[in-house]
Formats: sequence, C-alpha cells, structure tokens
Amino acid sequence: MGEIVYQHQSLAGGRWAEMSFCDQMGNIGSEVSRSLKAQSLGKEKRLQGAIARALELFDLTIACSRGARLKEVCRAREEFCDYFFNDNSFHTDPVKLQRYYDGFAILARR
Repeated sequence: MGEIVYQHQSLAGGRWAEMSFCDQMGNIGSEVSRSLKAQSLGKEKRLQGAIARALELFDLTIACSRGARLKEVCRAREEFCDYFFNDNSFHTDPVKLQRYYDGFAILARR
C-alpha cells in the first residue's frame, strides 16, 4: 500500500494532537460548513473537497481521542457520513448539524 497523502500536512504531522478538543471539533465544523454550503449551491467539486478534508480531520481527531471524546467523534463522523453518503437515516437537519459544530468554535475562541 502507498503512503497516505494528507491535505492538512502540518496537522497530520502532530500539530493536530496538540490542539484542544474544542479546537479540533471547531475546525471539523469549518469543513462541515463548507460541505453544506457547497451542497446547497450544487458545487460538486467543492463539495467533494470539503467532504474529504472533513473526513481527514475526523480521522486525525479519532486517532488522538480517548473515552467519551472518542465516542462523540466517532458518532459525529457517522452522522456526517450518513448525511452526505447514505439515505440520512439519522434524519440530520443541516441547520442543527451546523449549530452543533458552531458550539465548539465558540468554546475554542474563549
């Protein structure tokens, strides 16, 4: 197998693990927001890029999380994937999804 090529090279190099959980989730939220916006505008190329970046950040967060945080991140990733790739069986509302991540961004700025 080949080497994984990260879009967020500096973050994958260890900087991500040094960030607070709220910072990590806030950054994931930025990509979720970009995904939702691209979807609403019908911008398929932008949508695919934002989804790929969000999944990368989810995976980096999962790699450095433990306990309840790990469970929360895995669940958030599952909901994200269900919304964009499956039939939205969780009945995710995009406004509520964005609000969830906005909370982390607000906490990270404090």
